[in-house]
Amino acid sequence: MSSFVPPGWPPQVHPPGTESFEETALAWLLDLVPPEYRRYGVLRRYPVALARMARHHVTAAVEAARDGFRSARVELAGAVPPHGIEAVLDAYRHEGSRLVRLVQEIDLVERALRERHATPDTTPGARTDGRTRRP
Repeated sequence: MSSFVPPGWPPQVHPPGTESFEETALAWLLDLVPPEYRRYGVLRRYPVALARMARHHVTAAVEAARDGFRSARVELAGAVPPHGIEAVLDAYRHEGSRLVRLVQEIDLVERALRERHATPDTTPGARTDGRTRRP
């Protein structure tokens, strides 16, 4: 069992290859998606599917933050004083950076989950007859 921790690995998730890796990955991923996702047993049975959904969810949040940042000055003009708008933009900057790091962490966890659950028929270049494909 390897306990190598890739750079940028989320501290809440045990390293890939450890006994509790998948359990901690599942709990962490469930915390990143809307609470309603907990209702779907398929996401607990297939953590790689949950990781994919979490990646899409957080990527959408990154795009929403970018859009909010771009439009904040115009949409808030007249309703929020200039110093308040600057504070809002600063919040978008910090949150955007956090979300981008989160997407990177999710990508690492998703890759580790895929490696853990890779089967010959899902591995790139694998053949279904059990033989290795020649280049």
